[in-house]
Amino acid sequence: MNDPPQCSALDAWPELPLSAWEDTCATLHLWTQVVGKIRLAHAPMINHWWQATLYVTSRGLTTSPIAHGSRGFQIDFDFIDHCLTLRTSDGATEMIRLGPCTVADFYAEVMGRLRGLGLETRIWTMPVEIPDAIPFEQDREHGFYDPEYAHRFWRILVQAHRICSRFRSPFLGKASPVHFFWGSFDLAVTRFSGRSAPPLTSNSPNLGAWVMREAYSHEVSSCGFWPGNGGFGQPAFYSYAYPEPPGFAAAPVRPNDAFYSESLRQFILPYDAVRRAASPDDHLMAFLRSSYDAAAGLARWDRAALERAEN
Repeated sequence: MNDPPQCSALDAWPELPLSAWEDTCATLHLWTQVVGKIRLAHAPMINHWWQATLYVTSRGLTTSPIAHGSRGFQIDFDFIDHCLTLRTSDGATEMIRLGPCTVADFYAEVMGRLRGLGLETRIWTMPVEIPDAIPFEQDREHGFYDPEYAHRFWRILVQAHRICSRFRSPFLGKASPVHFFWGSFDLAVTRFSGRSAPPLTSNSPNLGAWVMREAYSHEVSSCGFWPGNGGFGQPAFYSYAYPEPPGFAAAPVRPNDAFYSESLRQFILPYDAVRRAASPDDHLMAFLRSSYDAAAGLARWDRAALERAEN
């Protein structure tokens, strides 16, 4: 019996220059907002809006099960076969092929399929956390879809999910799932000190201040992966603390490729530095651990109570 083929690190961590898929990235961001808002419309409130997120799967992204009365349904992006699938708890299935399609047409198709399944849903159609946004039903500017780059993005999410899950595992305190925020279009995992935080005063487009205050109601150290849209220009891993403790920006965060961005107010590790490292796993884990050490140490978290030794 032949051994299965082995993938190199560069195969597992593919190139993702934003310039090569910026239009696809913008379209996919908006498509995930349509699907995420459907989940939000039905899900009971959970602290920090965790009820609204998407999750990485072995084929793409999912809403996970959504309750609709006594029925349930789920919406899945598949970035291998490039389709969006709607499945219900009583066995019905609808599939939409993913290809070049305006946001307006995608929105109309998804909502029409929901109605056909008896899952009538109303959502606020204004995108959030995107400057100069266009309501979904009016957006015919965004409609590009390159399946190769959508697939690459998902492959990176799989690797980031794996490492972030490992990073999360020894923390005994309150911690978020490793989940995908469709508003900011990033994969994130967050640790909490257990202390409340001062009200956040920053604003995001089409997002009320009360939304962000709920998201940051308690002291956090958060990290994740972001493809670099919105003006940054390159994919990167990030790590930040809220509230940011004194001295955080000058903390000795590893590896040497990492740096503190004054404009973003967080530590950044370029994705390309990870994919080109001799051991991408170790490179990224060093960043996650050292940036958390800086946040928790400088803010004087009760680390003896919150952490256990890693296996």
